[in-house]
Amino acid sequence: MSRFISFDRSQPYLLPPDLKSWLPADDMAHFVVAAVERVPMSAFFMQVRTGGKAQYHPRLMLALLIFSYANGLFSSRRIERATYRDIGVRYDRIKALREKLAADIAGLMEQAERADATDNDPQALPEELARRETLKAKLDEACARLEAEAKEQAEVARPAYEQKKAAYDAKTGRRGRAPKPPDDEPPPERQVSLTDPDSRLMRRSDAHEVRQAYNAQAVVCAEGSQLIVTTGVVATSADAPSFADTVLAMEKTTGLPATVLADTGYASGKAVRRLRDRGVDPLVAIGRPCARRPYDFRPPPGEKEPRRITKPWRLAMKEKLETTEAGELYKLRKQTVEPVFGIIKSVMGFRRFHLRGLAKVTTEWILIAHAYNCKRMARLQAA
Repeated sequence: MSRFISFDRSQPYLLPPDLKSWLPADDMAHFVVAAVERVPMSAFFMQVRTGGKAQYHPRLMLALLIFSYANGLFSSRRIERATYRDIGVRYDRIKALREKLAADIAGLMEQAERADATDNDPQALPEELARRETLKAKLDEACARLEAEAKEQAEVARPAYEQKKAAYDAKTGRRGRAPKPPDDEPPPERQVSLTDPDSRLMRRSDAHEVRQAYNAQAVVCAEGSQLIVTTGVVATSADAPSFADTVLAMEKTTGLPATVLADTGYASGKAVRRLRDRGVDPLVAIGRPCARRPYDFRPPPGEKEPRRITKPWRLAMKEKLETTEAGELYKLRKQTVEPVFGIIKSVMGFRRFHLRGLAKVTTEWILIAHAYNCKRMARLQAA
């Protein structure tokens, strides 16, 4: 059974007598602590220790992270500095944890240096050769990943190719160019990151630069609270493939919504059908004008004929959005979700992920959502 170091947030202090008296009554730290205290212990993953020092309580650590993220502190060093200066962070009693981690890291580094100093293996590789072997191993791993992804994409595209091939073979007379079979080899221009293989090169649109990034998703309540009800992270620039999965994930938490509002990037017939089959009514924009590059002083391009909409579900969705009721409801989307991302970026200062790997990035995005929700609920409670 794990043991925890006892802590008491109401521990008396010399001057003033109570540490909490240094904080205003409406400070968000009080709300974060109260919210974290309601999290059941079964929600935490804890290492079972049979000996050694007791662990710090997971509620204590979670409260520190949420409070720090909500106040724009994401770096471990900045959080450490805040434990000396910020009373709200000191209220979470985490200073000793940072000191313990620093001591543990220093001890491990000293132990590694002693092991290296006593290593006299005559079979050891020279330092430069060892670095090259490490780089070669990383490149081999990257190539294997690209080849595996190419084969997986080819297998996914093969049924559609077989269907097109059968239709092509059934034609008589002039048949045109035969469908091209899917290639299970990665193209020469395909790239992968050696430091974060899960990430992908993507950009928001043709008017923006290319970045090594993840695509973070958030579903926001449009009934006035502007709280994030669920999140998702995918390693693709396209929003449509993860649309249905992100919304249906709410079934295990807050429950499925009656209506979902989404922009044109989420327009997918398959996702719309999945949501409707589960009783969710999606309102998705159909088509939008091409974005202009910022500070583009070139003459505007000539007028182009708008793309013709032929798919029945798109025509039905466009017709539905032209009705007064659906149109007024869809107007809530921009004033609901866009401010949330603006607050996370500009007010909280979160503009990039600090971890690597899809699983860790997903966890970090969930933590950001919790921090935003605590900040928002504290503001709603004070209003």
